[in-house]
Amino acid sequence: MNGARRGPRVVFWRHGQTSWNLEGRFQGSTDIPLTETGRAQARRAARQLAALQPDAIIASDLGRATETAAELAAVTGLPVTRHQALRETYAGVWQGLTNTEIQQKYGDDYAAWRRGEPVRRGGGELETEVADRAVPVILEAVERLPGDGTLVVVSHGGAIRTSLGRLLGLEPFHWESLGGLSNCCWSVLGRGGRGWRLLEHNAGTLPEPVIGDDT
Repeated sequence: MNGARRGPRVVFWRHGQTSWNLEGRFQGSTDIPLTETGRAQARRAARQLAALQPDAIIASDLGRATETAAELAAVTGLPVTRHQALRETYAGVWQGLTNTEIQQKYGDDYAAWRRGEPVRRGGGELETEVADRAVPVILEAVERLPGDGTLVVVSHGGAIRTSLGRLLGLEPFHWESLGGLSNCCWSVLGRGGRGWRLLEHNAGTLPEPVIGDDT
């Protein structure tokens, strides 16, 4: 980059595969561990992300995120700081249900959510409330980076999308335009002269299907 100042960079890394991902069940804040495939995904992705020479790792305190983060910690030697604020959206009675079951039992709320209306899915959190709790933790970690440092945030599909939308200055209605992340894929923000910029989205070795709460 010809010695030019790059500024801080934030890598948002989604956790690896879980059994509920495969079963199409809405996980939300339910603490579901990685499958063996999920652990292998995390090991493979960690080797790639280590090449970015991260300066810090923060993660959701849910097991699937901390297990994923541990693979990068093992490669880089960095500690992982866990935050409850980086958990996936709490979705109340929707959690544990399949997409079909949600539509059958809570069809009106589901349809309103798909239209982009602010809905407490299953009586849980609004997407804006997820951003309200997650983004301050991310920005605090960014402020502790060296000037051109890289932060890795290990979290969940919905929490990552809402954080990206907030940091990019998008209106909440348009957050859905940021497509879901596949298991163990990542998005990268860099800070430019007019704020945060999306540098990469849903990056990984090869395209993978998006399975999970964002499907």
